[in-house]
Amino acid sequence: MDIPLADKAGGRKRRVRWALYVMLVPGAAVTLVYSYGPLLGLVIAFQKFDFTKGLFGSEWIGLGNFRYIFGLNDFNRALGNTLFIAVFKLALGLAFPILISLLLNEIRATGFKRAIQTLIYLPFFISWVILAGIMRDILSPSAGILNGILGFLGVEPVFFLGDAALFPWVMIALDVWKGFGFGTILYLAALTGIDPNLYEAAGIDGAGRLRRMLHITLPGLAPIIVLNGTLSLGNVLNAGFDQIANLYSSVVYRTGDILDTLVYRVGIQSVRDSIPRYEIATTIGLFKSAVSCALISASYYLAHKFADYKIF
Repeated sequence: MDIPLADKAGGRKRRVRWALYVMLVPGAAVTLVYSYGPLLGLVIAFQKFDFTKGLFGSEWIGLGNFRYIFGLNDFNRALGNTLFIAVFKLALGLAFPILISLLLNEIRATGFKRAIQTLIYLPFFISWVILAGIMRDILSPSAGILNGILGFLGVEPVFFLGDAALFPWVMIALDVWKGFGFGTILYLAALTGIDPNLYEAAGIDGAGRLRRMLHITLPGLAPIIVLNGTLSLGNVLNAGFDQIANLYSSVVYRTGDILDTLVYRVGIQSVRDSIPRYEIATTIGLFKSAVSCALISASYYLAHKFADYKIF
């Protein structure tokens, strides 16, 4: 008996679907092994870990490690530094691209506009490893270009990377400078969705550029601004390990040490000193991940509520 056409179509659809599922297997396997497999090691955070005894032989101490890190001066200092640096990076990293995109939108010379866009995008594609070396030369108190200019103006040399009071602000400024060019892409793309007729109507009514920017451009960008702002909440405890690890030193630990660099020093560098503290590093990392997970969940809820953003 012949199979009905609908059943044939349904079977063909199921076969295609199974083929797609099979194509997902390699990627899913890699994700499970390298992303979810290491989560089993989080049990170390609840143990007095002994490398010779392994995960199953080490002494279980429950929340003892968490009580230890919360009473640790280095942890509390790193947490405060992380919040300070990350919050300013997020705030300025959100505001600066908006300002630059609004200014670029007012430029009518297409060639000049594209040249400016290219120049401000370039730093984003340079890794912090390379950029850190460049910045050390530029900010050097003895031979740096910036201090050379300050000296020409009669200002004493400034040790930008060795002054504990200045170091966090230097990190914030460098991060905003590196990333704001790429951030403007989102807002310039959003600007193309604003109806040009609104600008023409406002111009006929006598509105100048500033009024059109305030009453047409900014309201048109409001959804993407709200979306970026809410989604960035999940990065409150991410102050930029790549940047700070390549630029800081022991003289600025007081204001420059963040949670990620503390984990690195406790869990990796301490091994070289024959004092491995895997359980403490894991506990700090687990605390950071738990807080970030909660903030990301809250940010997605806020993005859905205020910007109608949905993951699925």
